[in-house]
Amino acid sequence: MKKNGWYQLVAFAFLLFLGNASSAQISSEEYVPCQVMPALISNYTEDVSSLQTGYVVEYSPERRARFEKLEKDYLARLAKVDFNSLSQECKVDYILFRSNLEEKLRLSAAEAAEATLVAKWFPFADSIYAVEKFRRYAGVSPDSERLALLYDEITKQVQGLRAKLKTDETLGALNIYTADNIITGLKSALQSSYEFYYDYDPLYTWWIPRPYEKLVKELTAYADDFKQQLTAGRLQMDNSGIVGKPVGREELIKLLQAQFIPYTPEELIEIASKEFEWCDQEALKASREMGFGDDWKAAQEKVKQTYVPAGEQPVLIRRLFNESISFLKKNDLVTIDPLAEEVWGLRMMSPQRQLVNPFFTGGKSISISYPTSTMDVADRMMSMRGNNPHFSRATVHHESIAGHMYQGFKRSRNRAYRSIFSTPFWSEGNALYWEYLLYDMKFPESPQDRLGMLFWRMHRSARVIFSLNYHLGNWTPQQCIDFLVDRVAFERANAEAEVRRSFGLRITPLYQLAYMMGGLQFSAMKIELVDSGKMGLKEYHDAILQLSGMPVEMVRAILTQQKLTKDFKTSWKYYDKAPLWKHPSW
Repeated sequence: MKKNGWYQLVAFAFLLFLGNASSAQISSEEYVPCQVMPALISNYTEDVSSLQTGYVVEYSPERRARFEKLEKDYLARLAKVDFNSLSQECKVDYILFRSNLEEKLRLSAAEAAEATLVAKWFPFADSIYAVEKFRRYAGVSPDSERLALLYDEITKQVQGLRAKLKTDETLGALNIYTADNIITGLKSALQSSYEFYYDYDPLYTWWIPRPYEKLVKELTAYADDFKQQLTAGRLQMDNSGIVGKPVGREELIKLLQAQFIPYTPEELIEIASKEFEWCDQEALKASREMGFGDDWKAAQEKVKQTYVPAGEQPVLIRRLFNESISFLKKNDLVTIDPLAEEVWGLRMMSPQRQLVNPFFTGGKSISISYPTSTMDVADRMMSMRGNNPHFSRATVHHESIAGHMYQGFKRSRNRAYRSIFSTPFWSEGNALYWEYLLYDMKFPESPQDRLGMLFWRMHRSARVIFSLNYHLGNWTPQQCIDFLVDRVAFERANAEAEVRRSFGLRITPLYQLAYMMGGLQFSAMKIELVDSGKMGLKEYHDAILQLSGMPVEMVRAILTQQKLTKDFKTSWKYYDKAPLWKHPSW
């Protein structure tokens, strides 16, 4: 470390922040940020941004090949770094960066293989890619007459292929997802060329608009034809109308390894089932206190009836925010930047968005899900009941401070270069960890509050169980919906929206299980570091935010000074050593 200058000052201040309680775990020479890896990762991020500007056509072979070259180039640069000479944080960055690059290459190869499987439906693709590439590199006017004839010919090809597609029964959900991505890329390639030449090149402006419009219209209809195969019945597993793309056990394990999760899908289902059993017992306690005996679903039904009238939900959310902030401050749980508290705000969610997000979401402000005049009466009631005050009590701090809003606020100010390692196991997991912690610290003041918070805890267990069973091929979407209704007492419309969101073609298969598994990781790490007396609770929370988002096992590697090798593989069995349903404080 430098002997003088701002770097020494910053490092010294950061070490003071960590305090003496952690000295047995964290070496002053290891915990401060290093420079080697942040610089390399920042350069890579800028290179990615530059390539995204230059290569705009998604799913094009040229774009895919160029990004693969970038990733291979950086793997080569990474191989020249002396791993053993790095500080602990830089070792973690090295491991994460290499894992990130290797996973990108794996996914790129999978994308190429998927594109090959549907290539027969796009014999004209290379011609369109060539038009966009000419626009980028030629610097001269195109042969507009020839281009008009080309567009006309491709339009006829698409029309013929659309007729064949109507009788095809070989395409799977993943094939259709890939085809949709290819068409999106082709349309962006055409648009890029059109916007460049139209009204600037006289001959282009005379020849092209009509053929261009006809081709884009035909491609749009072609994409709709592919999507109709998802809803026509052949690819539907049931009558729910929901079609996703189950990835299978082998791919799930690869994705889990990339996220530093050492468990199998079956083991994760077992963990979630144990957590569910704990929730059942807690729900029974609350139900008995409310006078409903062992019928906790009846007690929860009573809780749902506490919804506020239309127009009053923002007032409720603001009150719950103030209560949670006061609780965090009273118990000195985390350092809160006054600016974050000052700029936090509210906005209303659109009716369209509520179809897939029946509950409010977070970020820089909370997006409130509550009925509008365009909804049917039954849907309005389900929305109001599902967003009652006791259910919302758990999720306001999840979405604001110290949850998602504060995560983003701190991440942009601390080790921002780690944004490429962003994972829901950290972001969703840490927000859920706060729900766990505040429940344990008696933030819910009544049995109704506890049932409200337990609804979400059951929900997180259910997400692991139904999403993995779906991707393993064990359950249909309708079984997933019924499970949420029967096991968690979801409103049916909210359950349908939840499952539809979970299996959207553009959502990662691990997203829904990341909530609980990340939350359990942070909770197990608290048991290891805070409950043992190695770190203070506030110090632990502040350190997590300072280190920024990454797979949780690597946060632990930094805080515990775990010995690392450059070929590190995930091994932390976070649930085996500290199952929370057995822990005395839970």
